[in-house]
Amino acid sequence: MESTQTKKETKKDALRRLFVENNMSEDDVYKDKRGFVIITRSGIEKIQFKNNMDIDFNLEISTDNLIVVKATAEMRTGEGQAFKVQTYGECSPKNYQNFTSKFGSYPYAMAEKRALSRAVLKLAGFYRLGGVFGEGEIDGRDS
Repeated sequence: MESTQTKKETKKDALRRLFVENNMSEDDVYKDKRGFVIITRSGIEKIQFKNNMDIDFNLEISTDNLIVVKATAEMRTGEGQAFKVQTYGECSPKNYQNFTSKFGSYPYAMAEKRALSRAVLKLAGFYRLGGVFGEGEIDGRDS
């Protein structure tokens, strides 16, 4: 007699399902040597557009040593249900090697990129799995 219980989805299976559902390719993800799954900027944008996510940004803090951008993101399902998150992206000399001053590099763009990645990954369910990040969030790869 076969079991009628459904098999629990593993983390690997859930990641694979999310990648397929969001039309991601091998170029959109890579495995970091520290054990994380990294989603590239192109992957983040695919997820955002596939899920009809609207994202607004506000500059929260702007000093010579810290930029903080708040992202407010919303995603509507086909049934009209709305999900909303707020999150932040930050940039400082401690977490961005090209941060020279608020006018000498691109810390605003990096803070926005981090806020975008976090909002998209939260709404799409990637963060619930743990160990998944946008590429701008991980030290050593700020492209």
